[in-house]
Amino acid sequence: MLKEFKEFAMRGNVVDMAVGIIIGAAFGKIVDSLVRDLIMPPIGLLLGKVDFVNLFAVLKQGTTAGPYFTVDAAQKAGAVTFNYGMFINTCITFLIVAFAVFLLIRAINNLKRAEEQKPADPPPTPEEVMLLREIRDALKR
Repeated sequence: MLKEFKEFAMRGNVVDMAVGIIIGAAFGKIVDSLVRDLIMPPIGLLLGKVDFVNLFAVLKQGTTAGPYFTVDAAQKAGAVTFNYGMFINTCITFLIVAFAVFLLIRAINNLKRAEEQKPADPPPTPEEVMLLREIRDALKR
């Protein structure tokens, strides 16, 4: 059983999949940072100095009464919050990741199509034709 597991784990597809998952997780973190740190601050500034992470609605007051200026402050006070700003950030992150995956799949498909459209090598000339050409050339001399 251990031998079978080792054969399974060392297959090329499993190793490739593991590498893809690790790179995908790292890519997800990069995109999350891109959205949170680079894209949303200028958008928030254009919309009147809004920090999307701190867009929330209080559903139930906590032990300490509000107003709460950040999600963290509300959660520390025990308030129940509806964090729609974080949801907006997550949606934008998803759209960027989905678009990046789309571009990757599109590039792979274009490479496959280009490979399929390469003209096939002409079939080798039959031996009879080669013999007839040799006879023709000999008769010309």
